Amino acid sequence: MKNTYFNLIEQTYYFPQEGFDLRDGFLSFHGISIKYLIEKYGTPFRLMYLPRISDQIKKSKNLFNRARKKNKYKGDYYYCYVTKCCHFAHVIKTAIKEGVHLETSSSFDIDLIWSLYEEGVLEKSTIIVHNGYKTENYLSKIIKLNKEGFKNSIVVLDSTKEIARVKAYARKLKNGLKIGIRMAIDEEPQSAYYTSRLGIRPSEIMDFYKKEIEGEKSLTLKMLHFFVDSGIKDSMYYWGEFQKAMKLFVQLKKESPSLRSINLGGGFPIRNNLGFEYDYEYMINEIVSNIAAVCREEGVEEPDIFTEFGKYTVGESGAIIFSVLEQKQQNDAELWYMIDNSLMNTIPDAWSLAEKYILLPINKWENEYTRINIGGISCDHSDYYNSEDMNQQLHLPVYSDKEPEPLYLGFFHTGAYQDAISGYGGIKHCLIPSPKHVIIDRDEKGNFVDRLYRKEQTVDEMLEILGYNTKPAQEQAQEQEQEDEAS
Repeated sequence: MKNTYFNLIEQTYYFPQEGFDLRDGFLSFHGISIKYLIEKYGTPFRLMYLPRISDQIKKSKNLFNRARKKNKYKGDYYYCYVTKCCHFAHVIKTAIKEGVHLETSSSFDIDLIWSLYEEGVLEKSTIIVHNGYKTENYLSKIIKLNKEGFKNSIVVLDSTKEIARVKAYARKLKNGLKIGIRMAIDEEPQSAYYTSRLGIRPSEIMDFYKKEIEGEKSLTLKMLHFFVDSGIKDSMYYWGEFQKAMKLFVQLKKESPSLRSINLGGGFPIRNNLGFEYDYEYMINEIVSNIAAVCREEGVEEPDIFTEFGKYTVGESGAIIFSVLEQKQQNDAELWYMIDNSLMNTIPDAWSLAEKYILLPINKWENEYTRINIGGISCDHSDYYNSEDMNQQLHLPVYSDKEPEPLYLGFFHTGAYQDAISGYGGIKHCLIPSPKHVIIDRDEKGNFVDRLYRKEQTVDEMLEILGYNTKPAQEQAQEQEQEDEAS
């Protein structure tokens, strides 16, 4: 019996499954022919499938609204997109079309907000939640937003020391500032530290409110924010932090009637293997029903629920496609497939945080399979990928270097954070260029439309950043002559 790669996948997982199927022996992604993209653009390339962003937003909104109806919940639900997860205009504009609100993290984020507004994409009524450390530059730009009519801007206090700066600005505004308070959480037991550096200790928040906020006419407390870095999971740890936040919310609400919302920072997980299972409907219903139960028991108004979803919004829209350049048998047990870019550059989360992604071959599914290590073309020891989330081993099709068609590989659901962490368009490890960037959308008739967003990074672009003169000597001489004549 021939143990093909297709047999392995079919026996291990349900396949085909959402987003993945085979067409004429080649893998497709959400119905997109990757073979067509390879033939058109060549490898390596990064792709973004924008309709997946819309799908994720709609799913969350629908499930929260169903849970609100089921539990007769009186508060509203607001979906915020976390801009730091992926700042590209085509991503944020796709999210805004679905009626999301936005979360910012730094000063330059506010310039992004203005750009969207000036294009007519964003309305001033959009809720903007401002997280992160409030530098003077960041805070002054937030104030400008308020002055210019962004009436739903909420400054979330991350430290007790921010309040003096915030007050100084708020008192200059006609209608003052809307603010939130971020609650510091206890980290999971395996964390390198016990309490998150982000937010204010729960034991300090009530005193801080009474001393610094209560009675201050320029400030209106609107939101309690808590963020669980490991995400929203059905675990004792998550529910323990959730109950702490709800207890604090009730205490604050009884003292501050203007407190109207609770922000569930930390997102839903995304699929990082073909065996991924997560009951989104169950978790959302548990969140809504638990908030309702606590508020009704304590006799306080049920708050509006905010979520800040970044990776959940955009993660499953991304993929990176490579060609295998060479295979190397380094010893009796270790076979390496060397790909045509650096893994450290293109999926830095895998290198720095040991994140796992869905890895699948694009072709040769009818070949037998073997255990594989994947190596990037940089000279760094850490430029490799050799384990999956499920079984801690990679298995891929066997192939021969003599075959006319190379083996193509795809890392899927890489749409979140990779470009920002790797420094998109900047200097790369070993001066290996950023790959091509392809955007895929659907037109009004539902047909796929692909376009090249950016070509592969050129040597001149990199050398210019590093301060090297890339102009030919003759061109330099002509420019010097023109300068001499002008002087």
